Amino acid sequence: MTERTILGMLTPSSNTVLEPTTTAMLDGLDGVTAHFSRFKVTEITLSEHGLAQFDHGKFLAAAELLADAKCHAIAWNGTSAGWLGFANDEALCARIMKGTGAPATTSILANNDLFRRHGVKKFGLVTPYTGDVQARILDNYGAAGFDCMAERHLGISDNYSFSEISQDQVEAMCREVAAEGAEAISIICTNMRGAALAAKLEDELGITIYDSISVVILRALELAGLDPARLQGWGRIFNA
Repeated sequence: MTERTILGMLTPSSNTVLEPTTTAMLDGLDGVTAHFSRFKVTEITLSEHGLAQFDHGKFLAAAELLADAKCHAIAWNGTSAGWLGFANDEALCARIMKGTGAPATTSILANNDLFRRHGVKKFGLVTPYTGDVQARILDNYGAAGFDCMAERHLGISDNYSFSEISQDQVEAMCREVAAEGAEAISIICTNMRGAALAAKLEDELGITIYDSISVVILRALELAGLDPARLQGWGRIFNA
């Protein structure tokens, strides 16, 4: 039997994009599979309820279920640290590893790690979020030394609705931030259709796309001991 690599993904309950996208991306990697554990997330807001959705206890309960599948790595396939602060995800990963024994990462930490590796300083930000959430994300990136040259957001708070944003809309937002001088683009949201657009937009715009689903897959593969360059056709980050 081919040696298996099992990746665990912590998933927002109302997300319908990341699972099929992740499965499609891993389809060509023999023996590599992703497995998903959901917990309740329905809105992206700065309200008391919106923030309480991301209590670490909920992550850890879902991570324990993934640990039963003997995952080689566990990832929070979500972007909450964008507005909660990067230290939140660092603490979460430490708790997941302590509780399950599996190395852990998140979409935001993976994005930031790649920014540092690739020397990205000036970037464009594309999200579906509301203005106040977007402002928090910009503050956190600015404090970490990353300068957002241009941003676009759609003012949506319902997490399920992110999946109904068309690829054409995502492409248009990326073109707009590229036109304003972005040297790289982060599409921050794991329920928006950005991963499949990366290679096409990179060819058109000449800059690298960092999609939240793509970056977390890349980092999870690394944590599991695999070379992400085996994954082709999904953008430059897998060749950098």
